[in-house]
Amino acid sequence: MAEFRHDPVHRRWVIVTVDRTRGPEDFQVPERVPDEGFCPFCEGQESKTPPEIYAVRDGSNPDRPGWKVRVFPNKYPALSDTHEKIQRGAHGLYDWINGVGCHEIIVEHPHHHVLFHQLKPDHLELLVQTYRARLAALMEDARFRYIMLFKNHGPTSGASVNHQHTQILAMPVIPRIAAMALATAREHFHQKERCLFCDLLDQELADGRRVVTENEHFACLVPYASRFPFEMAILPKQHNHDFSGLEDNLIRPAAEIIYQAIGRLAKLFGDLPFNLTLHTAPSTGQSAKRAGYWGTLKHDWHWHIGIIPRLGTTHGFEWGTGLFINPTPPENAAGFLREVQL
Repeated sequence: MAEFRHDPVHRRWVIVTVDRTRGPEDFQVPERVPDEGFCPFCEGQESKTPPEIYAVRDGSNPDRPGWKVRVFPNKYPALSDTHEKIQRGAHGLYDWINGVGCHEIIVEHPHHHVLFHQLKPDHLELLVQTYRARLAALMEDARFRYIMLFKNHGPTSGASVNHQHTQILAMPVIPRIAAMALATAREHFHQKERCLFCDLLDQELADGRRVVTENEHFACLVPYASRFPFEMAILPKQHNHDFSGLEDNLIRPAAEIIYQAIGRLAKLFGDLPFNLTLHTAPSTGQSAKRAGYWGTLKHDWHWHIGIIPRLGTTHGFEWGTGLFINPTPPENAAGFLREVQL
């Protein structure tokens, strides 16, 4: 037996199996293929990457060994920062914008074989600081409307390099999925004068069945209408629309909740592939013509992190309908994750 569940943020339906559910033992996790060859992300190979933009160092010189986290432009970028102005045009009904953007690599650790779930909160704290710094810097560029920070981990997640890294892609458009969520949040605020995410978080914390873990400042939960088994979301308990404005006293708690979430997945599944995405407020610097459109953004948007384990494949039904089938009820997934002891 199954049931339809509606996601109030993205306005989409999900089919959740509720009688014959799948637990951790029912999923096969692909094994990571060891690689012992050359890696340009490793400490000591700094000359093999573009010059660094940012790094966490203990006094060592740029583009030299001695770093803990290192950021540089992607050598093979999806979008290139050529300092061009935004150009727009149309071919009849087809609109186009020139491919201006910025694509950065954040190498999370100098050592090749350290996996993400093996990073301790002390090191994750440096990573959160780096995320904040790079987002803040890119938000200063008025050409960029949306900045996506994401991590592909493992062979089926889209990762092309095993060395642990995060990517940031800044672009002059707001992607459709983000635009839908932003519009829904704005509409909810205009109707109720409350943040949709704050309302959802209050409801989930009161219910408790889908809460994985929490600390004073953050909560990790399995969304009610999860598209994927063991999908998780991390949200700040206090309303905050923009990750680049994360206060200093929240960096450590943010690192700890990420450690808890990824660590619990690793305890259940080992080194499973996953995607991590950060959904923060768009840049409104170039939107003078639509200034009123973003007038409530600080109040209606609520940044959050999504974690999607890659435990299955997407089939024709999902591609054709946009309707996903989740074989593990979120309540069951949260229960398995809660039981993990780190």
